[in-house]
Amino acid sequence: MPSAQRARHGGDLVVESLTALGASTVFGLPGQHALGAFDALRRSGLAYVGLRVENNAGFAADAFARVTGTVAPLLVSTGPGALMTLAALQESAAASAPVLAIGSQVPTAGLGGGRKGYLHELVDQKASFRDVVKSVHTVRTASQIPSAVAAAWASALEAPAGPVWLEIPQDVLLAPVSVPPVTSLRAEPRPLPPRPELAAEAARLLSAAERPVILAGGGVMRAGARQELRALAEALDAPVATTFGGKGAFPWDHPLSLQSWLEDAHTTEFLEDADVLLVIGSGLGELSSNYHTFRPRGRLIQVEADLGKLESNHPALGIHADAREALAALAEAITPRPPGTGAKAAAGLLTRVRERIDAQGLELERRVLGAVRNALPDDSPSFWDMTILAYWAWSAFDPRAGALHSAQGAGGLGYGFPAALGAAAADRRRPVLAVSGDGGAMYSIAELATAHQYQLPVTWLIVDDGGYGILREYMTDTFGEATATELSRPDFAALAESFGVPAVRTTPERLRADLAAALAAPGPSVVVLPALLRMFAPTHLDRLAAGGPDSGPGLDQP
Repeated sequence: MPSAQRARHGGDLVVESLTALGASTVFGLPGQHALGAFDALRRSGLAYVGLRVENNAGFAADAFARVTGTVAPLLVSTGPGALMTLAALQESAAASAPVLAIGSQVPTAGLGGGRKGYLHELVDQKASFRDVVKSVHTVRTASQIPSAVAAAWASALEAPAGPVWLEIPQDVLLAPVSVPPVTSLRAEPRPLPPRPELAAEAARLLSAAERPVILAGGGVMRAGARQELRALAEALDAPVATTFGGKGAFPWDHPLSLQSWLEDAHTTEFLEDADVLLVIGSGLGELSSNYHTFRPRGRLIQVEADLGKLESNHPALGIHADAREALAALAEAITPRPPGTGAKAAAGLLTRVRERIDAQGLELERRVLGAVRNALPDDSPSFWDMTILAYWAWSAFDPRAGALHSAQGAGGLGYGFPAALGAAAADRRRPVLAVSGDGGAMYSIAELATAHQYQLPVTWLIVDDGGYGILREYMTDTFGEATATELSRPDFAALAESFGVPAVRTTPERLRADLAAALAAPGPSVVVLPALLRMFAPTHLDRLAAGGPDSGPGLDQP
């Protein structure tokens, strides 16, 4: 029925606004106060992917935003539904994923602490989100909806990108509207170029450096600046390491690549020894600094879109800018040098790292990770939960043309599988891999129903070691024995099949073949690998013992 012949309400303005801004897919879970928006969604051209838990819907939206580079709408209800998204939104904030979370609210009369006793009522719902998201927006009348949606959309996209929260009362979503349908909205984020004098000074320092090195973070990936990074590194003959969030920003097998061994003292020392170190798109936080044991001896240049992270850990020539614009400006201003010692230095570092790992007898772990890499198509993305195999992947996995995503920003469990579903919803033409431990998998079991319902091409690898494996290692190493780490768990293969999802139990010897077959099959699948994996030995503890800065007890460190 044409829109002019039926009643429209506030929910229509939400959906029309999202459509006008370019949205294609909405993730979420309905609730009583949000039904006006969901009814409008039914009558729209937007695709909807409904998950079984709001937090998982948030993870799916996070991944959709990461792989598409655009805003992912997340639609949930009031109170419990809204609050269930907080852990996912914290991960989106840490990873700068532009998620537009739209939650309903109690009727307008209950806003501002009115204490009317409505179902799901909170005294100040938006207060729960202020410490997590970039910005908070509240709508009080239907006429405010289009502009509020556009403002939230622009806020989510503007560097540094991140999640935003928009809440709309139930009565506003249900209010009849007579204005024409929304057909045109503008939400253009402001550019963030480097200041010219800072770019010129950084170029001067890099051009004069004898041992320039680059550390590329997730900001390079989010800015789509891989080509600019490679051009600058080659012009400077500068070795490049990537943070865990920046994996894929620089070719893994490039002669100048230092790969991602940031938890290795050899890499830490290599970065410290640079006379000019360019850190771009990273705040040099705990994981990127080998647990705050990194101490540069040369000049540090830091390019960061998040103003709060600029020089938050180390004094630097701080440049508040988008990574792509900064790299382009530096490449134009530096004095190129011929290839020299950069590749030799990079190769020497990787040899020292490899010798350290070789001495630890970790053949099973390396064989398992190699099997996953060999089974996964080069252009397929992978999504990793907080599990031992993921900690290996942070350092040792080559993402090739795909991308590696994990929950290492906020560090919460349960990310891998629902995030992979979100990525598959963005592009069904290629398989997507999710990797979880048995503990993390229990957070997401309900989403097997989602995978089956939408026939999303996700293969879920569950490494079953009988508990929270990494916590078992931490506690055993620290206290001599573990507590609360052992888990009763289901037969994951049988459970998956009860949802209509094909599943197989495998072994390290069969893993590559079984995983490749699952990835090649249409729709979702599960591969269960019973295996007890170990982590490689940390190096930051030795550096602390040698007199480095204190990073705390280290119980949560991979």
